[in-house]
Amino acid sequence: MAFNSKDTAAFKGVWVFCEQRDGVILGTGYQLLSEGRKLADDLGVELCGVLLGSGVNEQFAKALGGYGADKVYVCDHPLLKDYTTDAYTKVLCDLVEEYKPEIFLIGATNIGRDLGPRVAARLHTGLTADCTHLDIDVEKYKAFLKTTSTIDVDNTKFEDSKNLKMTRPAFGGHLMATIVCPDYRPQMSTVRPGVMQTAPYNEETAARTQLVKIDVQLSESDIHVDLIEIKKSAKKLVDLIGADVVVAVGRGISANPKRGIEIAEELANVLGGVVGASRAVVDAGLISQDHQVGQTGKTVHPKIYVALGISGAIQHLAGMQDSEVIISVNKNASAPIFDASTYGIVGDLFKVGPMLTEAIAKYKAAKA
Repeated sequence: MAFNSKDTAAFKGVWVFCEQRDGVILGTGYQLLSEGRKLADDLGVELCGVLLGSGVNEQFAKALGGYGADKVYVCDHPLLKDYTTDAYTKVLCDLVEEYKPEIFLIGATNIGRDLGPRVAARLHTGLTADCTHLDIDVEKYKAFLKTTSTIDVDNTKFEDSKNLKMTRPAFGGHLMATIVCPDYRPQMSTVRPGVMQTAPYNEETAARTQLVKIDVQLSESDIHVDLIEIKKSAKKLVDLIGADVVVAVGRGISANPKRGIEIAEELANVLGGVVGASRAVVDAGLISQDHQVGQTGKTVHPKIYVALGISGAIQHLAGMQDSEVIISVNKNASAPIFDASTYGIVGDLFKVGPMLTEAIAKYKAAKA
């Protein structure tokens, strides 16, 4: 029987594409499995990981169960060693056509952003790109809207369906759009790395995970690109997503941008953290884009987030409001950032920043 993406009743289960590079699974896969577990529980269905590669390490595949996967489809083939759009698309489409998942999540990495649209187009279904929030349950979705939107949720009628509600920033992050795909399956989404929190690893669930080895049907004639060489450039990028401490600068440094960034770097160094920035600082060309925190940047969950001269626009808050401790320094006592802060200091960052650095350095020296 021919594959029919409109036969929605034939599809069941939640899948996560677990991207690997050089045999190492990316953290995005663990994040999506953790989120996929919640979606699968809301639907009462299985959560499955999908792993493609050559010489796949079965221990790594089994470990995916520690983050929620009930089952892992292992597609091992020499032609899957290095990523090519043709090979990965064919294998994933063959798999979807056979097993028919209702939801398929892919990380919005460089590979995911290339692979997701190609798979969706070939399967004749929809895809919502660069998502920052996912919901099945309507009440959970309404609770999310109450804290992130201006919608009068209590007086708005919502369709009580089991469709995946995929939320993503639009118009440069000035608007959040929620998209559903009610008529086609699977419901596909690429999800921005870092926005979903990784659940604690569970050894018991890992032990119970079922590995399904797929007989991959793939030949060189399926691949229309010759991969001649892979060159990796060692570009130094800031690891905002993995940092325990982020010291971010905002428009408040405009009086002396160079000194403002220096103050942030000094404070980040003494705290063992990295420097972040608001979109305004990045757009002004004062710091590179890989430092940007917010809806159109990176979403971070550090133990400590220090905001220097950041007013707290909703687009920025969306990228850091789940930090464990938020410390804000701003001259404006009514700045919105203080509403989301654990500790707030009303003052000039050019004075307060060095004072914080000095005090922390002295404390650490006394402890040593």
